[in-house]
Amino acid sequence: MQHFNEKVALVVVFAVSALVGMVVPTSSTMAATCNPAALTRVRLGQRSTAVVNFQTCLIQMGYAIPAGPTGYYGTQTRAAVVKFYQGTMSIQHDGYYIGPQGIGLLKQRAGAQVSIDTSGEGLKKISSKEELRSYLQLATTLQQKSARLDMGVASERSLLPALSPAAESAGRVSDTTVQVKGIDEPDIVKVDDKTLYVAGSEIYYMRDIPVPAAESVAPSIYPPRYDSPKTSLINAFPPSEMSLKSKVDTSGDMLLLRDKKILAVFSHDKITGYNVVDTAHPKELWSTKLGPNTSVVSSRLYDGKIYLVTRTYINQPDPCPIIPLVSVIVDCFEIYRPAKILPIDASFTAMVLNPETGKAEKELSFLGSTQDSILYMSPNALYITYFYTEPVAALTVKAVLDRGASVFPASVIGEIRKVEQYNISDEAKAVEHQFILDRYYKTISADERLKVENNWNNQLQAYIKEHRRELEKTTIVKIPLDTFTIGATGSVPGYPLNQFALDEYEGNLRVAVTVGERSRWWWGWGSQETANDVYVLNSGMSMVGSIQGLGLSERIYAARFIGDRGYLVTFRQIDPFYVLDLSNPQSPKRVGELKIPGYSSFMVPLAENKILGIGKENNQVKAAIFDVTNPANPMEKDKYILAEGWSEILNNHKAFLLDEKHSIFFVPGSQGGYVFSYAGDKLTLAKAVSGYDVKRAVYLNDYLYIVGANNIQVFNETT
Repeated sequence: MQHFNEKVALVVVFAVSALVGMVVPTSSTMAATCNPAALTRVRLGQRSTAVVNFQTCLIQMGYAIPAGPTGYYGTQTRAAVVKFYQGTMSIQHDGYYIGPQGIGLLKQRAGAQVSIDTSGEGLKKISSKEELRSYLQLATTLQQKSARLDMGVASERSLLPALSPAAESAGRVSDTTVQVKGIDEPDIVKVDDKTLYVAGSEIYYMRDIPVPAAESVAPSIYPPRYDSPKTSLINAFPPSEMSLKSKVDTSGDMLLLRDKKILAVFSHDKITGYNVVDTAHPKELWSTKLGPNTSVVSSRLYDGKIYLVTRTYINQPDPCPIIPLVSVIVDCFEIYRPAKILPIDASFTAMVLNPETGKAEKELSFLGSTQDSILYMSPNALYITYFYTEPVAALTVKAVLDRGASVFPASVIGEIRKVEQYNISDEAKAVEHQFILDRYYKTISADERLKVENNWNNQLQAYIKEHRRELEKTTIVKIPLDTFTIGATGSVPGYPLNQFALDEYEGNLRVAVTVGERSRWWWGWGSQETANDVYVLNSGMSMVGSIQGLGLSERIYAARFIGDRGYLVTFRQIDPFYVLDLSNPQSPKRVGELKIPGYSSFMVPLAENKILGIGKENNQVKAAIFDVTNPANPMEKDKYILAEGWSEILNNHKAFLLDEKHSIFFVPGSQGGYVFSYAGDKLTLAKAVSGYDVKRAVYLNDYLYIVGANNIQVFNETT
């Protein structure tokens, strides 16, 4: 028998350089499925087919052995045994062996495994915990064969001293900059007709270690490790009577129901609702904590309801129920999974919360990947995305069969093709393929081997370039608001940059993606050319049209869809600004292109046929106006470059403010805040505010409020 250990199977067949000098087991040591009846006692250091079966059963139960069922009981298997005893019997076991009690329970549990139906497309409801556990085991195997690539704000505000309250309120009130008009998004500053709501942030203190180290020091001499941030409620209108009214004890992104005077605050571990009718005495209405291993993907406020999406990391040995909020428990049979086996590691839960009570009126959970989750919401539906990579080994085998004939002997290709017909697992096939190639390398000289490696590397890169859209995928789950069920699921190659890369229009979903960027992790930088595509999916999430190959070797920096047009910015060295005609969903077209230095990372319409872009040029923040009156010939009408290296707008659109009445917009920077005029399509710096950590700007009537970490300045926009 060949000597091998558990590390062998961890390396998949993905390039010739990884196929050198490895000794692997043959198919005789591999088990396709767990055989509970054949389970017997095994121990650390043992190497046998009994260990193969034992490892297979553990893996199918959801216990990770990264190298797979190698047949050797090593440290990875020992760790899985420790977790098995802890998770099933609450026994602290050293993992050096599996005893009679453990074997008996493993037989019982493994014997309850169910087959996984992988037919069809979309999502399927899970029928039991055993099905979910089995699916997760298969998904974990895929994760091991796939690429895994896996706002701080300033301190509490020092505000103006309190003055007498005023009853006057503003008639013109700014909104948070959002993607879809009428659908509010959470942010650190909110405003209504009288009040500013400003989130604080944690202040962390460093503690010196006492010298000598053994000296006893009273804890009371230290400040707390951090100050709990609070949210300030500021009487803001009229400006002459601005005052701090009160603070609430939580802080974070906020949603504000202006008509009901309810403020929802999303802190790091909970969501709290406040009645702010009396801003001097806000009252807590409700509070709900996030569940274990759960984080907020994003939230929206629409038609008086809070739409919340959370992501929960899955505990594989005991994967359900899922608890996204302590008040929401999702049973196993209520969870949806992909029909195909995908490398998923989390569950997503979409909920509709009543802002007056905090209770979830509807919820829906499905399995997905933690990578690059995006929430886009239209007036009709929620769209939730997650990214994953297809198993690299499977694609490489296809490359060998498609292009290997010019590099490897026919006998080698024939053996690999034969293995593909075996009814064994993909990981077992990968090991067999590697064994075949290793055996071939032993028959040739070192010089010939080096030649083969280089020839194959060129063939492999050419194949990957041709098939790059098969490597990276983004799943999109559509949840109609009226039914709040799984309406449809779709898939596109590559990954979308952010929520602006998705847009629903006349029943179709447009999606802008970059392809090939993430899979470079496997194939090496420079080994593959990136591309940028736009796909159109119909109401059933089936692809009906596409534009492919924009900005080769670049990636998307900004996307914006407006009516039947799309605007796309890609960048590597120059900034191609693309104009897309999407009026025919079945035949979208690129109609115009402008190449200029730098790039835009946020785009917003200023007027019909005028687009403002905020980005960078020569590492400095840049604002530019594009004229798209003639879509075939877009023009840069004007630009302004700030002496700033960064602006929050580059990765957070909510830091931007546009006041169309006065033709101005606000840009925060690292040195201060900037107010630009765009009147007459000319960019003029109307006001620069320095000296404090500027975060946001809002307007009430004709007054512009610039909000910083420790100060608020107010300017009359009419003077």
